[in-house]
Amino acid sequence: MQPGRDLSDLGIINPFPSGGVAALSDRAALPPLQNEDPRTPPNKRKVGILMSTDSETSVMGGILKRTYATVFYENWPLGLGGLLIGIMSVLTFAWARPWGVVGGLREWADLFFNWVGLYSQAPPSLFLSTNSILTLGLLWGAFGAALLSKQFAIRMAPGRELIKGIVGGCFLGVGSALAGGCNVGGFYMATSALSLAGPAMMIGLIAGAYLGLRYLYWEMAHLPSKPTKGGSGNKGLLNLEPYLGALVFLGALVAAWFYAREAYTRVGGLLLCGIAFGIIIQRTRFCFVRCFRDPFMTGEGDMVRAVTYSIIISILGFAALKWTGLRGDEVYVTQTFWFGSLVGGIVFGFGMLISGGCGSGSVWRAGEGHVKLMVVVVFFALSNSLSKVWIESSAAFKALIGHRVFLPDYLGYFWAVIILLAIFAVYSLAATWNEETDKFTVEL
Repeated sequence: MQPGRDLSDLGIINPFPSGGVAALSDRAALPPLQNEDPRTPPNKRKVGILMSTDSETSVMGGILKRTYATVFYENWPLGLGGLLIGIMSVLTFAWARPWGVVGGLREWADLFFNWVGLYSQAPPSLFLSTNSILTLGLLWGAFGAALLSKQFAIRMAPGRELIKGIVGGCFLGVGSALAGGCNVGGFYMATSALSLAGPAMMIGLIAGAYLGLRYLYWEMAHLPSKPTKGGSGNKGLLNLEPYLGALVFLGALVAAWFYAREAYTRVGGLLLCGIAFGIIIQRTRFCFVRCFRDPFMTGEGDMVRAVTYSIIISILGFAALKWTGLRGDEVYVTQTFWFGSLVGGIVFGFGMLISGGCGSGSVWRAGEGHVKLMVVVVFFALSNSLSKVWIESSAAFKALIGHRVFLPDYLGYFWAVIILLAIFAVYSLAATWNEETDKFTVEL
């Protein structure tokens, strides 16, 4: 090749415009590649460098695409979800307070009832209340994760399912008011906090899920539904969704920075904790409903084991924080043992099967665009707010709901933790045994 000849003669685009620092006449100044014979003609050295760079770029692009697909296009293992939720539960408690869902929903409903004149007192600022910010974070994280994974779509449900969403949402609201929390606060966090109300609600959730499944089987036999079309997708937006998801999470970081700048670092940290819960639950499809429904319906025990892993980590973390005095003994020890937790658990468990979601599950699925679950969330919030006001107004009924039972007060920390761990180990083993025997599975 003659000096000054254009690279296009070799089928290669010249990256250096004419007059640039690497004119073709200067090829001799280019160093040889590693392990290359110094006698290699300069023009061959240039071609090798370009081909090597293109190859490395292509390989790196492939690695990034596969990594993105693994993180956002493939569901994470349930066991990993359980471990991460358990760890986040402890971190959230260590940072400020335990995780919760229904408290935020109730405050949103309280604000609505204040606007329409039903309540005279307005709730705390929804953007400063820790209850509200945790629930907002859960919704925020699930929405962003759904966009990044291209799983967001407005999914309309049949009319009957929307009615079930209303009814089921009301069951969730009443049950959580009785139990002092939903599946998160009344069961998961109460158990983690070493309150006997948590296991009491667990018994109620199991019973309620069984009754709810019986009803669904009856409905399938006597009220057959017509086939429905799939949910409406966002095919035109699929390529934009990951970018929108990135903007959603960028907005979360900006919001957390703004909270820190205004000396609300605690609230900003809880927002990020709520977002982390939303991401984990959406990517793992972590579903408390399945923990109590599947042993009766499909016989599967995967979700039971995942919840067991999660709550064991949470129990150990909460016990350490309380035993060392870093957090108060009475934190999240609900005053609902035994009537409120047991009966509330039954009502809530039945509502889970009717609505198709629990406290956390309804919120994150609403963040994915499920219209039925949006309806559930609305009526869950409204009914919980009204039920809570009614309970607080009746001293006799409030006394009936129950009292606080902090297990270490009766057993000490060691035996309180051992007994709680044993309860969930037995439940997990029973679910695993049921996978092989179908002894608990309800026939259709």
